[in-house]
Amino acid sequence: MTAGITGASSSSSITNPSTATGASQEIAGNFQQFLTLLTTQLKNQNPMDPLDTNQFTQQLVQYAGVEQQLKSNDRLDSILNNAKASSAAAATGFIGQSVTADGRVANLKDGSAVWTLTPARAAKQATMTISDAKGNVVATQTKALTAGAQTFAWDGRSTSGFTSANGSYSIKIDAFDATGAQVSVDTQVAGKVDGVDLSGSEPVLLIGKSRLPISGVQNIGSGLST
Repeated sequence: MTAGITGASSSSSITNPSTATGASQEIAGNFQQFLTLLTTQLKNQNPMDPLDTNQFTQQLVQYAGVEQQLKSNDRLDSILNNAKASSAAAATGFIGQSVTADGRVANLKDGSAVWTLTPARAAKQATMTISDAKGNVVATQTKALTAGAQTFAWDGRSTSGFTSANGSYSIKIDAFDATGAQVSVDTQVAGKVDGVDLSGSEPVLLIGKSRLPISGVQNIGSGLST
């Protein structure tokens, strides 16, 4: 894995989301239509029966409200972009640092999501349940686990056979030994950050084969093993 920062220049997470842009354009379009209708109404009103004052006042209030909403959207977009830029800059500071992270959530990208599993002892049967960010179960797999740290890779294929979208997925492990007793499985990950992926909505730390959202970091430095 090449250390460093990755991200698509044309679709970076620092740019405005397309949904926000579409909403802003829609409001702007409605605003222009409103102005056209208002000016047309004023030009063509009957001098003998002019526009009702109360109605005109209400229209001016609507005009001011839409104008304020457009300005507010622009300010919110600016704040959001600044926040994302600040988050991205902070994430790059993790490169080369030794961290400990909660590994229950991993990032799926290019058909691969990897978790580090550390059973307290060997498990004859372990069921891995993978859920999306909304808590919906997308896949389950059953296999035996040896004692000690090991990786579990998921290719993004759901139980129904469809390929899951890139993003964050969580894992839940139910493991049992040969006697039927439950085995605890730790998903904590410790290691040196090789790089940071900024192409998604949240910076993702690259630690060996693992891709961990930055929100999962629990500890930085303090003599952690690399």
